[in-house]
Amino acid sequence: MNLPEVILVTESDEAIGTMEKMEAHRKGRLHRAFSVFVMNDAGEMLLQQRALDKYHSPGLWTNACCSHQLPGEPTLAAAHRRLQEEMGFDCPMQEIFTFTYKTVFDNGLTEHEFDHVLLGTFNGAIVPDTTEVNDYRYLPVHQVLELMEQEPATFTSWFHLALPKVLQHLNLPVTTGL
Repeated sequence: MNLPEVILVTESDEAIGTMEKMEAHRKGRLHRAFSVFVMNDAGEMLLQQRALDKYHSPGLWTNACCSHQLPGEPTLAAAHRRLQEEMGFDCPMQEIFTFTYKTVFDNGLTEHEFDHVLLGTFNGAIVPDTTEVNDYRYLPVHQVLELMEQEPATFTSWFHLALPKVLQHLNLPVTTGL
């Protein structure tokens, strides 16, 4: 059985090799990843609650889809592939920014990613893979921000970092004004 590999990168996203995914997370090696944010025509953001048995951040709320590019796979192709696999739909999207973050989890794993953030719009049916997704919902952005203020521990670390940049890209307020 081939174990999935991630693309190891430099701080400037230059590929320098590959490593088995769990080994990269155990060693905290910087690797390429992506996060897909999806809005609907009503201006609501699609949130995904990660499956309860995920290897990190189980049960936490986050953006519509996130994963890793396969070796040799372009970011946009990977984003379309995983959005279809995780959420059961695909939509037009574009990359809007990148950022690097590092989070150490209680289970000894470290998420150290050069994250490509993509934005898309979708209004149709969602049929999530229940091995990946525990729940999902569209919420107005102000409600997402309120929940993040009231219950910050219920959201993934990368969502806290990426959301303000996504909202800036959309020219939306990044605070609730509470």
